[in-house]
Amino acid sequence: MAGARRSTPTDEAGGPSRRQVLAAGAGMAAAAASLTGAPPAAAATARATAITGTKVRNLTGPAETGPFAAPWTDLGIPVTCPDGTMLFVCGDTFDGAGVGASDWRAPVGLRARQPDPNGLVIDDSVGGAHAGGLVPEGHQNNTTAIPSDVFTVGDTMYMHLMRGVLYQTDHSDFWRSTDNGESWEYLCLWPGDQYGGQFQQKTYAVADDGYCYVLSTVFNRDADSDLLLHRVRQDRLGDPAAYEPWGYANGAWAWGNDPTTITARRRWGEICFRAMGGRYALTWLNMDPLGIRAQVFALPTSNLFTTPEQTVIVPTTPGDESGNAVASPYGGFIVPGSTFSDFNINVSQWYDDQNYRVMQYRISGLAV
Repeated sequence: MAGARRSTPTDEAGGPSRRQVLAAGAGMAAAAASLTGAPPAAAATARATAITGTKVRNLTGPAETGPFAAPWTDLGIPVTCPDGTMLFVCGDTFDGAGVGASDWRAPVGLRARQPDPNGLVIDDSVGGAHAGGLVPEGHQNNTTAIPSDVFTVGDTMYMHLMRGVLYQTDHSDFWRSTDNGESWEYLCLWPGDQYGGQFQQKTYAVADDGYCYVLSTVFNRDADSDLLLHRVRQDRLGDPAAYEPWGYANGAWAWGNDPTTITARRRWGEICFRAMGGRYALTWLNMDPLGIRAQVFALPTSNLFTTPEQTVIVPTTPGDESGNAVASPYGGFIVPGSTFSDFNINVSQWYDDQNYRVMQYRISGLAV
């Protein structure tokens, strides 16, 4: 869920010293310039292009997912399963008259048996008439299991979860499924304070070079965070020791250096990183100013300090929604099957106990 606000995680010992290379002024500019040989520059702001958007449909809600005892849910991270169906992995989910009314589960899996973005309809769930929790989570003392990503490599699906009280991540853990998301096997965990908390929220781009490229941040919208990059071989995804950081040291960027931020520090919401169309796309909830943004770039190691940030969803007030203006937006997960000319994202919304849902938006005008 989006509304709660929690305390800011503290940096682990030594964390600030790793970031000093890029923390301010000339250090940040020099590191950014070294990526491409470009002159020093601050982070690029939103590109002045004619980006428009259209709401395609509600994916969840009482009418859409009430038949699966999941009328109130969010996130809906979409993934194509090995059998060709599309699974939407959702966060805090409730039955009953409104958000929080009854039957709290997280995460759950809702399914569209026809995965075409032009006709997405959730018509099944993991659990049938009652979408059950995908992994054990009893919510004792208000803990929960929030998904940050789900993706497929070959015939195996992987899911990353953030565990603990919302915005107080104790640890994140990693799961896999070999039956199209119907059951999940635990693989490993990472402590919540790793890299000063900046390895809590992860998103994975599955590349064609045998690696997954992993971006990570703190999972707390009130906390400033770096954006860190790692890579891991696809046959070692469940081995924390196999995650190799990308960092700036001794005047150069290289794999194996201590991780340093690959773009300007900010308050991040949800993040989604995908390889698509021969390039890479990153979408995220930007907290200040509020909106969902996107960047498109050639390589995982491209210079994001100078890559234009394109605003694809803007905030508005309830009752004033139109085009790409959404009341209380968050999420922004890229729908499989999207192209840069037909770019679909799942946007969540929550502003009261009757307005908590996942919606599909089609974005036009994204510059590549």
